[in-house]
Amino acid sequence: MSYEITVEPTGDLIEVEEGQTILDAALRQGVWLPFACGHGTCATCKVQVLEGDADIGEASPFALMDMERDEGKILVCCARPESDMVIEADIDVDPDFKGFPVQDYSASVTQITDLSPTIRGIQLKLNRPMDFQAGQYINLQIPGVEGTRAFSIANAPGDNATIELHVRRVEGGAGTAWLHEQMQTGDSLALSGPFGQFFVRTSDNQDAIFLAGGSGLSSPQSMILDMLEQGDQRQIYLFQGARNLAELYNRELFETLAREHGHFHYIPALSAPEPGDGWQGFRGYVHEAAKQHFDNRFDGHKAYLCGPPPMIDAAISTLMQGRLFERDIHMERFVTAADGAAGPERSALFKRI
Repeated sequence: MSYEITVEPTGDLIEVEEGQTILDAALRQGVWLPFACGHGTCATCKVQVLEGDADIGEASPFALMDMERDEGKILVCCARPESDMVIEADIDVDPDFKGFPVQDYSASVTQITDLSPTIRGIQLKLNRPMDFQAGQYINLQIPGVEGTRAFSIANAPGDNATIELHVRRVEGGAGTAWLHEQMQTGDSLALSGPFGQFFVRTSDNQDAIFLAGGSGLSSPQSMILDMLEQGDQRQIYLFQGARNLAELYNRELFETLAREHGHFHYIPALSAPEPGDGWQGFRGYVHEAAKQHFDNRFDGHKAYLCGPPPMIDAAISTLMQGRLFERDIHMERFVTAADGAAGPERSALFKRI
């Protein structure tokens, strides 16, 4: 049995199988609905039911309050229809978003690389090509771990039969523990994708600033590689932050790209270099490096931020103080399962989706 969901104001139609969430069905049919956490805790995917009935599922009482439930609001990431429905969503799809449908894939591990003491690079060969936009992510099923874990794609979409991941070891994290300690070349894994609204706005000709911290380099790496492969001639700046030199992974790759492309600029920053690092570059946090480089004036640029929440919030404050505002700032926060979410979410400093 399946149910038909009409999405207003776009008029999109979604076929939802019995027991399937509305969001899962929508993404698999190429229909974009706003979402972030994917499991009922952030309220990003809240919609109004105009007609029909649904089981609200495991929606958090903080994300979906009793009064809102009485008003007919649901969270599509965990709501399952019990009849045909009409819902009203606050949809603001960027014209540069390609909307590739989410699909399921199997993959084999072809290469494992220790990129830094805490970050591992994983190469996956897909059973069939996956169309995705640079900056998007996949949900990975990890053996013996309940649910899925979200990881950004680090390779450019030109090679859509391969997925490269950068996985940071999370203290107490069962998923990253398996990926760091037990996974071996030749293992088979299941995944789904692509997900996310983090991508380069190609229709905007402003120069691009990327700020990345830790394994948050993965999305900017994919985006920058794609821009260079496509012949994008905008000025591109990558500010990469790490604690010390050992954690500043893929430095050689970006130094090489900077030599080969005059419009690409690479500025690494170490917040706590070791005495033996012999570091002659910028000392401090990645947002401080950007502030110094641009003399605290960022207007006329698009900024793309990817990394842990404290880095994102510090970067947003710095950019806005330097006259860059919400319409030109795009981000992906890395929130671990231990933080209460398996996927990226939007900074609390921004109110709208």
